[in-house]
Amino acid sequence: MGNKKKVLSIQKSILQVLDKTPSKTFNYKQIASRLGIKDPSGRNHIIKNLKKLAALNIINNPSKGTFQAKKNDNYYRGILDVSKNGTGYIISEAFEEDVKVSSTHHHKAFGGDEVLFYAYPTRCKRKREAKIIEIVARKRERFVGTLQKRNGTMFVRVSPRISTADFYIESEPEIKINDGDRVLISFTSWEQTRSPQAKIIDVLGIPGNAETEIHTILAEYGLPYAFDSQIKQEAKKINQKINADEIKKRMDYRDVLTFTIDPTDAKDFDDALSFQKMENGNFEVGIHIADVSHYIKPGTVLDDEAYQRATSVYLVDRVVPMLPEQLSNKVCSLRPNEEKLTFAAIFTLDSRGNVKEQKFGRTVINSNYRFAYQEAQYIIETGESTIPGKLSLTAKNYTVDEKVKKAILQLNKTAKHLRKKRMHSGAISFDKEEVYFSLDKDKNPKNILIKKSKEANKLIEEYMLLANKKVSEFIAKKDNKNTFVFRVHDEPDAEKLDQLKRVITGFGYSLDLASAETTAHSINKLLKDIENKPEQNLIDTLTIRSMSKAKYTTQNIGHYGLAFDYYSHFTSPIRRYPDIVAHRLLQDYLEGKKPPKPEAYEAAMKHCSSMEILATKAERDSIKFMQVKYMQKHIGEKFTGVVSGVVERGLYIELEENKCEGMAYPQDIPNDYFIFDDRNYAFVGKKTKKIIQLGDSVMIKVTGADPIKRHLDFKILGHTQ
Repeated sequence: MGNKKKVLSIQKSILQVLDKTPSKTFNYKQIASRLGIKDPSGRNHIIKNLKKLAALNIINNPSKGTFQAKKNDNYYRGILDVSKNGTGYIISEAFEEDVKVSSTHHHKAFGGDEVLFYAYPTRCKRKREAKIIEIVARKRERFVGTLQKRNGTMFVRVSPRISTADFYIESEPEIKINDGDRVLISFTSWEQTRSPQAKIIDVLGIPGNAETEIHTILAEYGLPYAFDSQIKQEAKKINQKINADEIKKRMDYRDVLTFTIDPTDAKDFDDALSFQKMENGNFEVGIHIADVSHYIKPGTVLDDEAYQRATSVYLVDRVVPMLPEQLSNKVCSLRPNEEKLTFAAIFTLDSRGNVKEQKFGRTVINSNYRFAYQEAQYIIETGESTIPGKLSLTAKNYTVDEKVKKAILQLNKTAKHLRKKRMHSGAISFDKEEVYFSLDKDKNPKNILIKKSKEANKLIEEYMLLANKKVSEFIAKKDNKNTFVFRVHDEPDAEKLDQLKRVITGFGYSLDLASAETTAHSINKLLKDIENKPEQNLIDTLTIRSMSKAKYTTQNIGHYGLAFDYYSHFTSPIRRYPDIVAHRLLQDYLEGKKPPKPEAYEAAMKHCSSMEILATKAERDSIKFMQVKYMQKHIGEKFTGVVSGVVERGLYIELEENKCEGMAYPQDIPNDYFIFDDRNYAFVGKKTKKIIQLGDSVMIKVTGADPIKRHLDFKILGHTQ
C-alpha cells in the first residue's frame, strides 16, 4: 500500500511539473531537476513513471526521451487584465466576455502578460472562470512602485493592476534612496519564493511632486525620458552645413516667400509653406517638410533610437522628443532666416482649391517668417499687417510685408474651400475643446485654460492634409503594387454607434445610420448642433469613442474620418517615425527603384501604432495629474458640472469651468437611496424616483483630490435647474 502511494505521489509531482508549462517538452533529467531528485535510484523511478504515464495516454511522448502535458481542449490564450482591487480578467478572442480569474490563480503573471489558461464553468454554468497555467510572454519587465523598508529588508509595492505581491529587492542600490521614494524597478525572477524579485534601476523622487509624477507616467508606459550619451554624441556628429553639391540636387526655393505657423512654445518646426502668385490668377503653395531622412540613415543608432521611440511625447510640462534636441530643435527644425533641407509636396491651385499641377521632391528653403498661431489669426481676422505687442512673439509691435499678409489671406481663403470639399465628401469634423496649463517655476499648475482651434490652425491643417493625401495617392495610383505606409481609419463599430444614438436621443438629437454616407453627414450635423451647448464636450467625447482607432499599415483601406481613399503621414518626420519611412519610400520611387516587400514594413508600422497609443495615454495622464493637482486648492468649493459617465459605483462629473473630471458616489447624494439603472445610464432615487443621468447639469462640491492616484472625489448637491 505504501509503495502504491509513493508511485502515485511521484506521478502527481511529474504531472504538476508538466502542467505548469504545457507547451514545453521535458526529458527525465529536467523533470528530476525540477523535483530536486539527484540520486540515480530516484531518477530511475521518474523514467519508469514517465513511460507508464505515456503508455496510459495521460501525458504525451512527442519524441524519444521527451514528454509533455496532454493537450487540453479547454486551454486558451489571452491577456491578463487586473482591476484596482486585484481581481483579474482574461481578455481572449475565444470568449465574447472577459473570463474572471481569482488572485490565487494568477500563476505569477502580471497585469498585461499574455497567458495560457484553463477555463472551467462556474456553479451558475452561464459564466466561466479561469486558472492561469503558463505565462506565454511578459508584457514588460520594468515597473514603477513605492519603496518600503522593513527590518533592513527592502520591498517595492507596485500598482495592484500589475501585481498584489510586493517585489523583493535583492541588493541595495548604489544610488541614495529613502523609504517611501517612488522607484523604477526591473523584474529579475520569481521562482520558488513568495515574492517576485527585482532590482532598483532609478529613483524617481517623492510621490506627489510634479517632477516625480511626470517621470512616473513615462515609466509606467515604458516611455523614455532621456537620451543616453551615445545617442547625443551621434547627433552632434551630424554636419548641418549645406554644401553647393547638395543644393544642385534639389529644387531651390530659397528666394520664394516662405514662412512657418506654429504654437508659441514650439521649437521643432516640421513644416513651412511657400507661396507665389501665378500670372493666370492661380497660385503655387509648397508644403516643405523637414528632410529628416537626409540626416537619419537606415541601420544607424539614431535611426534605431527613432524607431524604438516612434513618436515624440507631448506632456503638460515638456516634450520628450523622438530625435535628440540637436536634430529636432536645431539641424532639422525649419527656423527663420536659416537655409534648411526639406522634402516638399508642391501644388498649383486655383482659388477654390482645385489642384491644377503637382510635384514632389527634395527642396532647399530659407524661411522668411516664424509666426505663432495667434499672430497669423490676427492677420486673418483683421486684414492688418501690424501685429500688436500683446500677441507677438517678441512682445513688441511689428509689421509684416504686404506680400506675406496677402499670402496668408489667400491661403486661408483656399483652405476654407478645401475644408468645405472634405466635409461635403463625408469627412467628420471634431472641434473638441482642449485644456492647457500655466505653470509656476516648480511646474505646479497656476491656471487651467481652454484652447479651441481657430482659422489659423485650420489653415495649416488643410495644407498638411492635402500633402498627406496627395503623396499617398501619387504612389498608390502610380503602381498599386508599390509598398507604402498608410494611415488608415476604418468605419465606426455599428454597436458603438447604436449606443451613441441611444445616448443622444435623450438630449433630443438623432443619427441616421442607414449607410456610411448618411452616418458621416448626420454625425457632422450632430457636432454642429451641439456647438456652445452644455452637453457639447460630453457628446464630442462620446462620438470620438464610437470611432475606430486610426493606425499605420501597408494595407490601404482608406481613411473614414477624413473621407480620403488614400492617406499617409508625411508632414511631421521630426516627431513621427512613419513620416520618415514615407519620405524614404517616396524618394526611392521618384528615383525609379523597385518597391520593397510590404512584410518588411508591416511589423514596424504595428510597433509605431502601439507607441502612438502609449504616448496618447501618457499625455492624458499628465493632464489628469495636473488637473487633480490644481483642484487640491479648491477642496470644499462648489462647481457646476455635467454628468459625463455613469457606472455601477458612481457618476463621472466633468466641470464646465475647467474640464476636470471626478467621481461622485450615489450613497453621498442627500435625501434618498439611489439605484443604478444601467440601460438608461442613470441613478434613480428609491423613494423620490428622482433621476440623475448622463448629460444632466449638476452642482457639486469637491471633497477630495489625490494627485498620486490622479483622482478627484465630488459630492452631488443637486441639479442646477
